[in-house]
Amino acid sequence: MEKVKSEGRKVDSVKLVEEYLKNETYKDALLIQSEILRFSREFLLSKGFIEFLPVIISTITDPLNHDVFDAQIDYYGYKYYVTKSMILQKQVGVLVHDKIFSVSPNLRLEREEKYQSGRHLIDFVQLDLEVKNAKREDIMDLMEDLIIYVIKNILDKYSDIILKYHPTLKIPSKPFEKITVKEAKLLYGNDYEVALSKHSEGPVWLIDMLILEREFYDKQNAKDPETLLDFDLIYPEGFGEGISGGERENEYEQIVKRIELKGNGLESYEDYLNIAKEGFLEPSAGCGIGIERFTRYILGLDHVEKSRLFAKAPGKFSI
Repeated sequence: MEKVKSEGRKVDSVKLVEEYLKNETYKDALLIQSEILRFSREFLLSKGFIEFLPVIISTITDPLNHDVFDAQIDYYGYKYYVTKSMILQKQVGVLVHDKIFSVSPNLRLEREEKYQSGRHLIDFVQLDLEVKNAKREDIMDLMEDLIIYVIKNILDKYSDIILKYHPTLKIPSKPFEKITVKEAKLLYGNDYEVALSKHSEGPVWLIDMLILEREFYDKQNAKDPETLLDFDLIYPEGFGEGISGGERENEYEQIVKRIELKGNGLESYEDYLNIAKEGFLEPSAGCGIGIERFTRYILGLDHVEKSRLFAKAPGKFSI
C-alpha cells in the first residue's frame, strides 16, 4: 500500500514539473512577482520603513474569523503555532522602529471548498506592515500610493507581458472609492464582497466591518461601537479582497473584552495579554497585502495557484 502511495506522489510531482516547463504562465508570473516585491520594498524603504525578518512559529498567532485546521508544533514541552499572521509581532515591532514591514510567510490550512474562490492558498506570503501612532486613513493612503507605484512601474517595464494576460489593467487613480459594510450589504445583500468586486471599475476600500465579523485586535469604533476602524481592499473585475488591515486595540482591558466577546479563551493569548497588561503596546495601524493575490490581479489569472511555483491550494496535493 505504501509503495502505491509513493508512486502516486511521484507521478504527481513529475506532472507538476512538466506543467512548469511547458506553461509560460509560471515563468511570467515569477518575473512579475519578483518585481512586485522589489518595487514594494523600494517604495516602503523610501518612506522610512525598516524591514524585519518574518516569524515562522510563535506561542500566539492570528485566531482568524473562520474555521481552519490548526498547525502546531510541540517542542520540548512547549507549544508553538505556525504563523497565520504576524499581528502580535508587528505591534511589538513598532516599539523598536516606528515604521516596519516584513515579507511574511503564512500557513492557513483552509477547508477544501475554499479552492473554488480562486484566491485561496494554504501557504502564502503577505507584505505585512505596521506604523506606530498611525490612523486607518494613513495606512489606506499609503497603500494607494504603493499599489499605484507598483502597477505603474510594472506597466512601464513589462507592458508586453501585461498585454498578453491582462490588457485591461489600468493604473488606479487616487483616492480609491470607499464603502462601508452596512452600505455594501444594503446594495448587494450578504454576498456583498463578491458583487462589489464584480461591479467596481477600480480598487475599492470596504470599511467599518461589523465587530463580530473580525478578529479581536482590530480597534472598535468609538463613534459606532458595532463596527471597527478597519478595512479591506477589494480588487475590481471579480478578483476579490487583496489587503486587510486597520487600527489596533492596545489597551489591556479592551483587548480582554474583545477576546471574551469573540468567545476565545484568554489562556490562548497569555503572552500577548501579559505584554498588553504591562502597558507596552502603543496605538498603531497596519495591514497585510497578499503577494500572490496581487500577482494574480496584475496578470488577470483565473486562479491564485498559477501565481507562484509549488502553490499549495486547499484540498490539493503539491510538492
